Amino acid sequence: QCYLPPQTWTNSINQASKMALLAWMKETGIDLVQVNGQRRYGGPPPGWVGDPPPTGTEVFIGKLPQDLYEDVLIPLFQSVGKLYEFRLMMTFSGLNRGFAYARYASPRAARGAIAAFNNFRVRPGCTIVVCRSTEKCELSVDGLAASINPHQLEAVLQEVTEGLLSFNLYASPCQQRAQLALLKYSSHQAAAVAKKVLIEGHTRLSALKLRVNWMNPSLKEKLKSSKEKLSSSQLQEDTHPGIPEQMSLSPVLWDALERLDTLCQRRYLGSPLFLTKCVQARSDGWLQFWYRVGIPGCPVPFSGFTWVRPAGPGRSGHEEAKVAVALQLLQLLGES
Repeated sequence: QCYLPPQTWTNSINQASKMALLAWMKETGIDLVQVNGQRRYGGPPPGWVGDPPPTGTEVFIGKLPQDLYEDVLIPLFQSVGKLYEFRLMMTFSGLNRGFAYARYASPRAARGAIAAFNNFRVRPGCTIVVCRSTEKCELSVDGLAASINPHQLEAVLQEVTEGLLSFNLYASPCQQRAQLALLKYSSHQAAAVAKKVLIEGHTRLSALKLRVNWMNPSLKEKLKSSKEKLSSSQLQEDTHPGIPEQMSLSPVLWDALERLDTLCQRRYLGSPLFLTKCVQARSDGWLQFWYRVGIPGCPVPFSGFTWVRPAGPGRSGHEEAKVAVALQLLQLLGES
C-alpha cells in the first residue's frame, strides 16, 4: 500500500484543469486570491473607478462541475457584462464546491447573466443554475452564555470577523439561561466569511451550544416584539442584556479626553483622532455609536461600538461616546 503525503495528494487532483487555469492566469495577467475557502477575482477589478455596485448586481451560480475553474467561468460570465467580482467556493483538495457568485457593474448586466446562463449547458449533460443572489447580511448566533459581557462579545467579534456594523443581544428563545445575538455586516461576503469563522469555533466566545445561522425574518420580528413588550421601568433598570449600564460621567470622568491626549503626548504617540457615528437610537434614549480612534504612534486604529445615554439637554451623544471610548483606551494603555 502506497502512502501519499496530503500535499502530494491534493496537488495530484485535477492536474490538467489546474495547469489550464495557471496558463490562463499567466496569459491574461489576472490575479486570484484565495481566503477562507473561496477564491476571488476583483472586488474591485483592475481599473475600477468609483463605489462598489449597488444591491441587486450579484448572481448565484450553482451545479458547477467541481473541476471547472475561472479560466472557463470568468470569460463566460464576462461575455454578458462587466464583472466587478467573481468568487468561486473551494475545497481543501483543490476542487470547487459546486457554486460561485458573480457581481456585475450594473443590475441590468446581472439580469442578462440570469437570462443567458440559467440552465446553460457548460458541458455535455451538465447544465448550471444561475439566479439572483439573496445577498444576506445578517446572522443569528444562539447559545451565548447569559453572563457574557456585551463589550467582551463586541471585542471578540471585531477581532475575528470584518465588516460588523451592529449587534443586538436578546434572551434566547430556544435555550434556557442563554442569549442570542443578531449581527449585521456590511456585505453578504463579510457575513458569509463571519458565519464560517464562527461555525468553526475559532473564537473566545463564552457559549453553551453555539448555533450560527442566517437571520430568519420571522425570528427577528419575534425578538423585536418581545423587546417592545418590556415596560419603560424595566428599560430604565437596564434589564435588556444588549445595553450595558452606563456609569454617571462625573467632571473627573469628563476629563478623560484631556487625560488620554496628555498620556499619548507623554509617550510620544501623538494626539488621538476620534471618529464617531450613531448607528442605532432607542426610544428610551440609549444611543449606540460606532467609533474609530487613530493614534499616530499606534500602527492599527482602535474601533468598535459603545452605548451611551445623554444625561440631559445640550449634552452631545457624540461627546459622551468619545468620553466612554477615552476611558476604555486609558485602561488599555495602563492608566487607571
